[in-house]
Amino acid sequence: MHYSLGQPFWGEPTSNLNFCEEDYVVTRYVAEFINTLSSLAFVVYGVYGLARPGRNGQTLARLISYSGLIGVGICSASYHMTLKYHTQMSDELSMHLLTTPMVYRLLTFKSSPQRTKIVGVLLTVLFTVVMVTHMVMDEFLLHATTFGLAVYLIATRTLKLINQQVPDERIRKNLRNVSLFGCFNFAFGYFVWLLDDWLCSLLTSLKHSAGLPLAFLLELHGWWHILTCIGGYVGVALVDAITSGEVREDPVPQLAWPIPSAARLLGNADASPKRE
Repeated sequence: MHYSLGQPFWGEPTSNLNFCEEDYVVTRYVAEFINTLSSLAFVVYGVYGLARPGRNGQTLARLISYSGLIGVGICSASYHMTLKYHTQMSDELSMHLLTTPMVYRLLTFKSSPQRTKIVGVLLTVLFTVVMVTHMVMDEFLLHATTFGLAVYLIATRTLKLINQQVPDERIRKNLRNVSLFGCFNFAFGYFVWLLDDWLCSLLTSLKHSAGLPLAFLLELHGWWHILTCIGGYVGVALVDAITSGEVREDPVPQLAWPIPSAARLLGNADASPKRE
């Protein structure tokens, strides 16, 4: 492969996946510039979450959850910056390090000590089996399936607990809307991820025609990062809110942009008169 900016600082890519963004176009020190930059959105949202203590202060569970967002951002940026196999593995490992503690919090909420211990052991064993299998056997399907299942569990369990933990109907409806907004971001982000793969040749041609910096807007994998970051942040924030005790004050106005704006729009849509 020819590189117009000289020999790449990180050497030839060794990762199994190489996305549609052309390598080393902006600088020889970063393989996929937009994919690397957009990954840092996870860090921004994670730091924002940690900077705003929850109702019970800065608990260990809360620290782990938002640190998981930060970890995903750092590992994803490292992967797209270097396109090395070991950074790809760290990126995929970080996804489970984010979701597994969230699943644990949801499945053990108001549970007995015995159930809490059993769930913790089972999730630890499952996490270890999935990641060892993935890294040793270079097997992708198990990793993707278990991550998708974890996201599904987080979404469905969160919606169920909102009904149980939020006595005020207005706040309950607002949190449900925010939860659905997070799910939409995940789903639409995945669709964008697929388009980036399916339409890569067309997108590359359009990028060349548009030139920089307009071509950056066509880096769909970067948009996938932004959308899943928002969805992930919504998940962490809601799990933290509903597992910290009964919710009597609406936490949505304190969340990072664009969640409060989306909640207002969805709330206005709910309140609009229905046609007969």
